[in-house]
Amino acid sequence: MTESTSGAGVGVAREPDSSDRELDLVVFGATGFTGRQAAAYVAAHAPKALKWGLAARSASKLERVRSSLAVDVPLIQADAQDALAIDAMAQRTKVVLTTVGPYARYGTALFAACAAAGTHYVDITGETAWVRRMIDVHHTTAKATGAVMVPFCGFDSVPSDLGAWMMVDWIRRHWQQSTRSVRMGFQLRGGVNGGTLASALHMGENPQLKREIARPFLLDPDPEVVVARVARAHRDPTGPWYDPDLGDPSQGGGGRWLAPFIMASINTRVVRRSAAVWAAQGQPYGDDFAYQEGMRAKSRGLARMGALGLGGAVLVLSTSVGRMLVRRLAPSPGEGPSEAQMDGGFFKSELVAEASDGRKVRGRVSGQGDPGNRCTVRMLCESAFALCGDHSALPAAQLGGGVWTPAAALGGVLLDRLRAAGMTFEVTAPTGVAA
Repeated sequence: MTESTSGAGVGVAREPDSSDRELDLVVFGATGFTGRQAAAYVAAHAPKALKWGLAARSASKLERVRSSLAVDVPLIQADAQDALAIDAMAQRTKVVLTTVGPYARYGTALFAACAAAGTHYVDITGETAWVRRMIDVHHTTAKATGAVMVPFCGFDSVPSDLGAWMMVDWIRRHWQQSTRSVRMGFQLRGGVNGGTLASALHMGENPQLKREIARPFLLDPDPEVVVARVARAHRDPTGPWYDPDLGDPSQGGGGRWLAPFIMASINTRVVRRSAAVWAAQGQPYGDDFAYQEGMRAKSRGLARMGALGLGGAVLVLSTSVGRMLVRRLAPSPGEGPSEAQMDGGFFKSELVAEASDGRKVRGRVSGQGDPGNRCTVRMLCESAFALCGDHSALPAAQLGGGVWTPAAALGGVLLDRLRAAGMTFEVTAPTGVAA
């Protein structure tokens, strides 16, 4: 299905009138593992004038969360699969932040309600096939109501999406060039929470999704369009590869071996959608722009081990016996790493972008704290704050309502917010080249 990314006929996004809404922001799923962290982040960092509330299925658990945070905010009892309660919640607030997954199982009613009510929306899904369905079904409605719908606002896929956009923007502003490609290599340490595993298990239970999520342009406005001459550049790597530019500058730079990254099949699709959306707005990343990412390794052998490990994980999740073992041994929904483990986590990534004239520039994106928990919560909540208070400055203000990506809808505003929140997003000009 092909969608329109043009704002024609819509104009500036119709931001829900705050005077018509009781609340600016609702944290939905506030009693879950990630939701509790999100509620705590909002309590600690929200602007003083922000009117916000907590929502979840259990009233008693909501009371406990509110008490633990020592805040005086409204509580909204709503089950993710109770369409009437979800509709009512969406109509009470300007923005909904949701951590309730797997989204293909528990997120559709809320997505539909926000699109219909003109309520802005952010989540932390990595379920690309589900987002494709949401685009096909609800993009047109969201354009009509002005609802800015932004999935992928966690570790998948803000670092990749905003990192690629940052590099393209720098090349355009400083060199007046378009961009041929951006490559990104990750290092990270962190744990997995039960909600993330539940999403992975859900996808493993549905083998038909494997073919769908393998499509490199799944999230593009027209996912069937693949330019043959650049198709190879968009293919998901299955084995180790060597990148001559992605070595750590602090260790002398040079090249680096990379292994396939478990999040790459999500992140690359999001970056490609951003590129397509910006192109439709007259700001293309570049002709035949290509994006790729992987996990950095110290040797070819370690990169090969990483590739084998990823393949093994996929195999385990694709079998009923493997999923049964994961359920027995791994955290359940509502559980996750300890506070110390989350505080001790991190991610850091190196980027290299090539301009249309062949010049290259380096960048870095990093964050302290467990990527899938601490960093994800920071990125999610700052995305919600941007929609609450910075709407007129967002790309979404001109783009209009619809189902967008972090880079397309939030752009430099979110970049600045995350820098202020302690994350690193930086571009370094090559030696001998004026910035």
